[in-house]
Amino acid sequence: MSRIRIADEHTAHEATYGLWERDPRLSARRVLLRSQKVVVAVAVIALGVALVLAPVGTIIAILGVSSVVFLASTAFKFWVSLRGARYDLVDHIAPAELDALQDDELPIYTVLVPVFREANIVHRLVTNLGALDYPSEKLEVLILVEEEDDETRDAIEASGTPDYMTVVVVPKGVPQTKPRACNVGLAMCTGEFVVIYDAEDAPDPLQLKKAYLAFRRAGERTAVVQAQLNYFNARENLLTRMFTLEYSYWFDYMLPGLDVDTLPIPLGGTSNHFRTSMLQELGGWDPFNVTEDADLGIRAGALGYRVGIVDSVTWEEANTSIPNFVRQRSRWIKGYMQTSLVHARSPRRLIRELGWRRFWGFALLIGGTPLTFLGVLPFTVITFVTWMTPVDVLDQYFPPAVLAVCLLNFLLGNGLIIYLNMMGPFKRGAFWLVPWALVNPLYWILHSIAAYKGLWQLIVRPHYWEKTEHGLSAQEGPEPSPVGKAV
Repeated sequence: MSRIRIADEHTAHEATYGLWERDPRLSARRVLLRSQKVVVAVAVIALGVALVLAPVGTIIAILGVSSVVFLASTAFKFWVSLRGARYDLVDHIAPAELDALQDDELPIYTVLVPVFREANIVHRLVTNLGALDYPSEKLEVLILVEEEDDETRDAIEASGTPDYMTVVVVPKGVPQTKPRACNVGLAMCTGEFVVIYDAEDAPDPLQLKKAYLAFRRAGERTAVVQAQLNYFNARENLLTRMFTLEYSYWFDYMLPGLDVDTLPIPLGGTSNHFRTSMLQELGGWDPFNVTEDADLGIRAGALGYRVGIVDSVTWEEANTSIPNFVRQRSRWIKGYMQTSLVHARSPRRLIRELGWRRFWGFALLIGGTPLTFLGVLPFTVITFVTWMTPVDVLDQYFPPAVLAVCLLNFLLGNGLIIYLNMMGPFKRGAFWLVPWALVNPLYWILHSIAAYKGLWQLIVRPHYWEKTEHGLSAQEGPEPSPVGKAV
């Protein structure tokens, strides 16, 4: 029978409003400050006036600026990934080091697993957590279940969980988000280190030991160790292939590139291992930010903390459904927008904390990513329209300089992204995935649809956490010899 703990009102209040009450400027509870609303209003009015007084010139300026932003963001990701390809910054743990570990020297390790309406995969969750190779007397697993989610709680109760797994009931409250639940878990945990797993995750059984050794050899400023993520159902359909390509390039090239240049790293939503004391110093997660992981990575970078990468894989379930994909990505992109707006409130403070080089890294990655996705659909439409437009009409809106930048975007921008995705499978030995990178322009159109949905939700439902359904795959977990090698 599972042990059950119910968070008290004080813990629930602190989990919801703690960061807001300590430093409102770091919280996404308010989408825009008054000063930001003024800037947005002035910009919209100025754009409207410009379109009335000089429509052609304004459209040319919009196309030119948008093209430069698109190309700059894409080129930045390409440059960072090439930097990451030159270095192997992953913390490799030798088998001999693991064998030499004694149980009595291991610290207490807390595993936080926020779940919501996951009754269909509880059996998988309990099995995967039960496979962790760590002494049970030093393992604390807190399964964070929302108060009204009786179905998931009953499924856990029926699954026969071991004594070191505890169900923590998260009191009903607004916003009902994963970071709020994680903050409740952080307040109740006793481990020296803490890690986050999602309900469908199948982590490497040795991951906790590997992360502990990575922390032990790292410097005192390393607050987070990120395990690598991969998908166990990569071959299921086109969408799962594209997911796997994206994750491969991100974890094998992009993150090491950001790390080698000490640029701010947006954390992944799972398999982040923290020093508990440093996570508490950072104020935990922002419950009002729907990509709390990215926001936390930026805040950690602002304090000079480092993020390490360990050679341990957590297998996840890639989205098999386009509607489910759009729900998930719209939340991620909305969260990048939230994070950009939060940290743009005090640009001088952010530049002072990060420095100019890291500030531009933040702007191009966190701010540039949603802008890039928002630009994909209009530029795709414009591309098709230009093919059917007479040259004399086209010349009015596309003078040679603007046309050159737009053409460069179409050819070079798409070419760079395809090349980046082709790079991804090489380190993992999944060469069969390489040709699928050619489909990436279509994949980006899905991202653009999700970006516009995220923008709309940012306006009307900024803190709404759109649920991603799990357990849709025909495959339940990684096979004994998964295709592709993660290093």
